[in-house]
Amino acid sequence: MQNRIVIRYQDGRKLKGFTGDFIAGKEFFHITETGVLSEKPVEVRVSELKAVFFVKDLEGNATYEEQKAFDPSKPIAGRKIYVRFNDGEQIVGFTQGYKPGRAGFFLVPADPLSNNDRIYIVCSATQEIKFL
Repeated sequence: MQNRIVIRYQDGRKLKGFTGDFIAGKEFFHITETGVLSEKPVEVRVSELKAVFFVKDLEGNATYEEQKAFDPSKPIAGRKIYVRFNDGEQIVGFTQGYKPGRAGFFLVPADPLSNNDRIYIVCSATQEIKFL
């Protein structure tokens, strides 16, 4: 299965495309721009990343401001969590997999209208992580 992703490096670079081999905890995975199997994939080292965004649409909406509040009428599967990255970006969502000491974890954004289905957070790229 090919997942649509946007990867953001800790140095600010961004790359959009498709992956079929991302596994949390592995040191690297591959991305292709088009998702075509004959395309030569680019190897991505997770240690260089800020996060891997599993998205609904590769284009997204640059003008949309993601909400940081939870909808009280919707059930939450996991614990509410706040993340502030080293570059100052902040994300609020919920997780079932964060434990201090791990290299990373998945977060589902609080905003149901977010273009992000889920985000793999690389802990070394964060300044603060706390449960809400």
